[in-house]
Amino acid sequence: MRFMIMHKHDANTEAGVMPPAKLIQEMGAFIGEYLKDGRFLDGAGLGASKTRTRMIFRDGRSSVKHGPYHGEHELPASTLLLKVRTRDEAIGWAERYGKILGDCELELGKITEPWDLGVMPMPENPPLQILLIEKADEATEGGGRSSKTKGELTRLRTEMTKAGVLVSTLHLQPSAKAKRLVFTKNDLRVLDGPFAESKELIGGFTVMELAGGMDEAISMCRRYAEILGGTLEIDVRTVDTSEQAETV
Repeated sequence: MRFMIMHKHDANTEAGVMPPAKLIQEMGAFIGEYLKDGRFLDGAGLGASKTRTRMIFRDGRSSVKHGPYHGEHELPASTLLLKVRTRDEAIGWAERYGKILGDCELELGKITEPWDLGVMPMPENPPLQILLIEKADEATEGGGRSSKTKGELTRLRTEMTKAGVLVSTLHLQPSAKAKRLVFTKNDLRVLDGPFAESKELIGGFTVMELAGGMDEAISMCRRYAEILGGTLEIDVRTVDTSEQAETV
């Protein structure tokens, strides 16, 4: 089974506190273990809310709010990884995406790059990687989008791919199939979906292919949480890998 595992933003990441070298090394070794046998497919951290943009579409109009801001409705339905030159370019594509959906909420979050962590020097004029997060709503949590909407989104994603903007797309199954893991000093409490919402911004994600299903995902998250300090919240979402769903 394929999972998207998302840990939540916290006060340290919001304040831009650099993770200690030991954490970076341990996380690198942890990811390397799963990468070696093909279980790790993708993953990244997201920057503080000051690097993000929230877009709300209502009655044919859209509003754009740049961070910093607090989390509000942060339950994702789909994610698109974009590679653009500027945040305004990402906003332009997101505007077209949101207009197809109608009433919806989107968020654009900057991917944390190695040079943001001091791991390597920043290259000259690097592309900007942005995670476009489509927030869950009644349609995505229930019967799904209409055929017309799906067709229009597919055409837009094809255009984005041809333009070299779209790197990958993930569609998540409804939160009824999800687990929320609440760690407190490495003590775990598991909450079953569905979830009406999530108030915490996504701090980072991994995409994993795990033959052991949800049990293996939870076991992996125990180690993941320990590296990140042992007190945090993680959502484990099942990725939709049906024929109609585009995945990494």
